[in-house]
Amino acid sequence: MILVTGGAGFIGSNFVLDWFNSSQEKIINLDNLTYAGNLENLASLSDDDRHIFIKGDIADEILVADLLRKYEVRAIVNFAAESHVDRSILGPKAFIETNVVGTFNLLETSRAYWNSLDEKQKSKFRFLHVSTDEVYGSLGADDHPFTEANRYEPNSPYSASKAASDHLVRSYFHTYGFPVVTTNCSNNYGPYHFPEKLIPLVIVNALDGLPIPVYGDGKQIRDWLYVKDHCSAIRCVLEKGATGETYNVGGWNEKMNIQIVETICDILDKRHPKADGVSYKSQITYVKDRPGHDRRYAIDASKIQKDLGWIPQETFESGIEKTVAWYLDNSTWIENIKSGSYRQWIDANYFGR
Repeated sequence: MILVTGGAGFIGSNFVLDWFNSSQEKIINLDNLTYAGNLENLASLSDDDRHIFIKGDIADEILVADLLRKYEVRAIVNFAAESHVDRSILGPKAFIETNVVGTFNLLETSRAYWNSLDEKQKSKFRFLHVSTDEVYGSLGADDHPFTEANRYEPNSPYSASKAASDHLVRSYFHTYGFPVVTTNCSNNYGPYHFPEKLIPLVIVNALDGLPIPVYGDGKQIRDWLYVKDHCSAIRCVLEKGATGETYNVGGWNEKMNIQIVETICDILDKRHPKADGVSYKSQITYVKDRPGHDRRYAIDASKIQKDLGWIPQETFESGIEKTVAWYLDNSTWIENIKSGSYRQWIDANYFGR
């Protein structure tokens, strides 16, 4: 079996679902079900004995140790993280507790378990740490995209906490020989994305007739990766990646935020036109920029392509069409997400500046 942490979140749940499309190997899914963890993402697995869900914290050393021993885990895929920059600005403590302290405790417990294995089992064990391109800081307009050799220059409490976790993971390989591998991905999008991030927020607010908030001038650039491509990359790295290595995972899709917003509005105008015929673009509202907002991220994914043979399958055009279609087809999921606390957060973050 493998242990997946944070497997009820956006990327984690997509990984779990995709795993069972190509494997019969069981997954122990450990998730603390904070605001972005959602068991509804995994409803299709409710009667599937390949999926064993455990509610719990990666910082709970006794629980994690018990799970590793009980299920004879051969690999860990660590998605568990606080991951929203805006939330880290308003409340950084949770990011330090989960992303730094939580990762440290998971590493310590996993290393103790690994040390208890025989040599054959130890040689096959892997700890795959899922991280972000934001640890590298911000690029200038003409800078080469981030490679694995870029220095770390995090600019938000979120990216700083993820950078710290990456350094801890690296140190456990170099100090203890613990078989880790790290992936740093670009911005993900796709099904089951909690609607506080740009793409699902645009879709949800557009359909609700609410303002579509755009930070600053909207010209911040991101590299966009369809979540199912990210999942295939993680499977590839888990299977073939070299221990101690880092692999950048990107979609080769650099877009300005305002381009993303306008593209989604165009798709909705075609697929779900408003009764009055007015474009969803009329709802675009520019708001005060995020403090310390990085201007550009971009990933050079040459290494994972050259060394492991992975390339993304979706273009941005195909991926965003699939994403909008999914949200249009899953209105019940959206309504269940939009609790009062979610709406209060959106109002405070975007319109309370």
